[in-house]
Amino acid sequence: MVSGDAASSRLQEDFQVYRQTILKGDAAAAIIQSASILERSRSKDERDPVIEAMIRMERALHGANEPSLVGAELRWCADRMNAMAPGSANHGICLLNLAAWHRNRGETMMSLATHSDISSSSGHPIQVLGLSRLEAARMLVSLDDFDPAMRHLWTARECLAQSGMSPEALSASLEWLDIALEEVDSESPRMATRVTEAAPRSGPGTTWVPANPEDIREVVESLIPVLLDDVSGDERRDIGLILDAAEVLREDSWLQLITERITEIQDPSVIEALQS
Repeated sequence: MVSGDAASSRLQEDFQVYRQTILKGDAAAAIIQSASILERSRSKDERDPVIEAMIRMERALHGANEPSLVGAELRWCADRMNAMAPGSANHGICLLNLAAWHRNRGETMMSLATHSDISSSSGHPIQVLGLSRLEAARMLVSLDDFDPAMRHLWTARECLAQSGMSPEALSASLEWLDIALEEVDSESPRMATRVTEAAPRSGPGTTWVPANPEDIREVVESLIPVLLDDVSGDERRDIGLILDAAEVLREDSWLQLITERITEIQDPSVIEALQS
């Protein structure tokens, strides 16, 4: 007879094998594997409520359920993880997937409400918080609600950088900069203050606060070493944003750094901007 710990360990190993199958793109084999894992997670010998919740989430995401049942299944998984391990990485992942499901159905406000359940005060890991704030910011941009979008992008940028998620942190930085360059005012509060002093609005509507030039400077100077590591590519709007920031802040040193690489730059619009 296999001990409980050994059975649980074997189930966890098989769950990881299942995830590898998903990464390889073999959905048919993964669904077969997941059915076995689900049954075992409910069995007397290998019962594991966490794996049950996570495999049910995976099955809902990968087509094992009727489409009409996916939302209810994802909500069940999020509620189950909230009961067992609130603030855990698994709880956060369930909420991220539920929020994405709502967004894909055009239910923006439901998606934003789900993202609001992910927070540092609840103990969610910073990588989950960062991904959540990045997605919430993108939805707020689609609603033209730029003040909270900028705050969420700033939080996402910091969380994702701390988590070592460099590509996602880069995206958050560039998306923030694109909005920030719309209006710059040295009298505007710094982003750190805007984030810490944010409070619920008293009513519906959208808000806008100009960017402080020092925040733009901080973001650009973190971006330049990354973006100039490789300046090739026919479409380099990211480098174009640095040129825009250099013009707005009248920072010739940024322009000079890019000009020095003009022979390597392939984007015609960037070359034209430099030559003009």
